[in-house]
Amino acid sequence: MPITVPARLGKAARLDAGQSVKLINTHGSQVVDTWAFSLPDLGEFMSMEHSRAAIGGIFPRVGDSMVSNRREAILTLVEDTSPGIHDTLIAACDRFRYEQLGCEGHHDSCTDNLAAALGEFGMTPPQTPAPWNMWMNIPVAADGAVSFEPPVTKPGDYVVLRAERDAMVVFSCCPQDIIPINGTDCLPKDCHFEILT
Repeated sequence: MPITVPARLGKAARLDAGQSVKLINTHGSQVVDTWAFSLPDLGEFMSMEHSRAAIGGIFPRVGDSMVSNRREAILTLVEDTSPGIHDTLIAACDRFRYEQLGCEGHHDSCTDNLAAALGEFGMTPPQTPAPWNMWMNIPVAADGAVSFEPPVTKPGDYVVLRAERDAMVVFSCCPQDIIPINGTDCLPKDCHFEILT
């Protein structure tokens, strides 16, 4: 049964080793910050810096396994119907990011969403690892400069991720509404996922 991740919020789910999750970009324009934490030790988690070394690049492709901070496979990308642009460079948004962008007062963030989603399971992340930003379009120019661009996906595009160990996965529909990473309308939207048996 599909589970909705509401716009601007996050959801967590447990995956047993060998189980897969299908994450769908319902509207085609939503970035989804994605984390995986090993069970029972949340101190081991999917690491972007270790994964870039493991896959030899910044864009994971079908068949690539993302690895943990202990360099062990944790999630494998087994299907991808999108153009395959999934950022591994940019940190999760947080209150400091929004303050720098001129926000006053509270603004939803992926960092808070991670903590809240795991909190529903009575868990606390040991830190906020850099997320695997599904569908986030961060081109890298020849001179090394990066830019924040709208996703290049279409409604219904999806990825299927297989757990290589027991893990908690967390998805956050990024609440960024100041720059156009969630589409030119800068309007965060929902997404959904389904645990495959």
